[in-house]
Amino acid sequence: MSSNINIDVKELEDRLLFAIPKKGRLYQKCQQLLEGANIQYYRKNRLDIALSTNLPIALVFLPAADIPKFVAEGSIDLGITGQDMIAESNVKVNQLVELGFGKCDLCVQVPIASGIKDPKELVGKRIVTSFTHLSEQFFSKLDEELKPENPTSINYISGSVEASCTMGLADGIVDLVESGETMRAAGLTRIYNILSTQAVLISNPKSQQQEFISKIKGRIQGVIAASKYVYCTYNVKRSDLPKAVKITPGRKNPTISPLEDNAWVSVSAMVVKKDCADIMDKLEAIGATDIIVFNIDNCRT
Repeated sequence: MSSNINIDVKELEDRLLFAIPKKGRLYQKCQQLLEGANIQYYRKNRLDIALSTNLPIALVFLPAADIPKFVAEGSIDLGITGQDMIAESNVKVNQLVELGFGKCDLCVQVPIASGIKDPKELVGKRIVTSFTHLSEQFFSKLDEELKPENPTSINYISGSVEASCTMGLADGIVDLVESGETMRAAGLTRIYNILSTQAVLISNPKSQQQEFISKIKGRIQGVIAASKYVYCTYNVKRSDLPKAVKITPGRKNPTISPLEDNAWVSVSAMVVKKDCADIMDKLEAIGATDIIVFNIDNCRT
């Protein structure tokens, strides 16, 4: 692994160190999250550290697999990585917020032609993976139960794990499955789900910046909530208000404001974005008017 950290250490003093995946499936989503949380920065010449221009934060760009260890045992205060990476690193960090992206499953996979249906059929055979800790943990329990003549062999490969069976290196693999296209293209099928994972915001339990960490956590939670909800406002007859509140109860309660015509009220509430069209149909059906939906850039819930 090569890094390009060319910065005066004094510039990092009194800044919260925030580790971000430097590439891969999480990188682009993290950029959107930082923008939504108004963490502005300029990354010069692809350096692996960038200073925020509006907050006392230094962003540190690291491989996602390394972030849990840097956060747990180093001086990094905050980070974004996958739950699979945390489990594989076997370190203790505070998992603050599930971010809702980077979702996939860590699965035991075998060639379709093998006819294998149960991981127990792989005991004593060859497994290739980039998740050696989790694989050894899983198969050691099966070895203990079934007591094969030879223990299951767990071998590490950093990439192209799905090619291992075809190339004669493995009888089965343990690898991440997102859409399943790569798995199927390699002639593989999943037979067991070891772990379901997604991106999470994590923090260093020993960090001296807990108050600032809570502030950034709140901003990020606001961005996530904003991505799931829209703001719906409409007018409805006061006599139909009970029906309307059932349709748009809001996260806690809707905001209800009187109108100049006392027979009508204005109602505003956050509604789940994916349900928005159905909600508008239901409101229209009870006689609501002036139904308007706004996107939410950020919020606190």
